[in-house]
Amino acid sequence: MIKMSDKMKEIRVEKITLNVGAGKDQKLLEKGIKLIKNLTGVEPVKTVTQKRIQGWGLRPGLPIGVKLTLRGKQADEMIKRVLYAKENRLNESCFDDHGNISFGLPEYVDIKDAKYDTEIGMMGLQVSITLARPGFRVKHRKVRNAHIPARHQIKQEQAIKYMKEKYSVAVGEE
Repeated sequence: MIKMSDKMKEIRVEKITLNVGAGKDQKLLEKGIKLIKNLTGVEPVKTVTQKRIQGWGLRPGLPIGVKLTLRGKQADEMIKRVLYAKENRLNESCFDDHGNISFGLPEYVDIKDAKYDTEIGMMGLQVSITLARPGFRVKHRKVRNAHIPARHQIKQEQAIKYMKEKYSVAVGEE
């Protein structure tokens, strides 16, 4: 019987996603675009609603937020900056059982090297970090996509251990 090599068990950062939700307020949406562009230097993408929710005044095709996905070196640098804003401390509830870490930042000025912009004012954003292992591509490929077995998925404890080792994050309830 052949054992899986340790190389296939190594965890890495797949991507980091920055998200600002604005609802139907278009002024807030423009501020969100400017905020993410100022933080990263990359133009974000608008997210649009798919459903009609009459009580909230939403209709299909209405822009309700902006998001940006970073990978590679840009992602690594942004993770260090946003963790600095959280004082390298995350709650255990920020980690899920599939290798994702998600938390909010109430004020963007806490992010390292972020300057206050009077046009934007004070606003926050949502940060999501996705962890992956080699072989995770099989669930996203077009031809013969496959399920990732439970033994290869990233558990909450493994994600916490990775963040502690790589980014010196303290994890615990406050």
